[in-house]
Amino acid sequence: MLNKKKLLAALIAAALLLVLCAPAALAAEAPAAEGETAALALAEAQVTSSKAIACAIMIALASAGGAIAIALASRKANESIARQPEASGEIRSGLMLSLVFIETAIIYALLVVILVIFVL
Repeated sequence: MLNKKKLLAALIAAALLLVLCAPAALAAEAPAAEGETAALALAEAQVTSSKAIACAIMIALASAGGAIAIALASRKANESIARQPEASGEIRSGLMLSLVFIETAIIYALLVVILVIFVL
């Protein structure tokens, strides 16, 4: 039951991200006539605000997911060390390796956000 809730939450988050990123990604610049300058400026402002909202949601989800993953990994490592203190060195090294992978995923999300802001 818990896995279904997590899957549903991930699908909703992905759909929300897609809805917020699609206008910014698919916006095409049309040639502006003399009277359309204000409308074009307004459209650019809307695209910029859509990108900002999408990026904020994306980095918030990535950092929240990373924080939850780090908390769960740390909890399990502490439980394992409490049960088998003689294996604490191996458990710590495995924990550090997994924490590095979790943080790498968050950094990749940050890089994607930076690319969306400055490239698109």
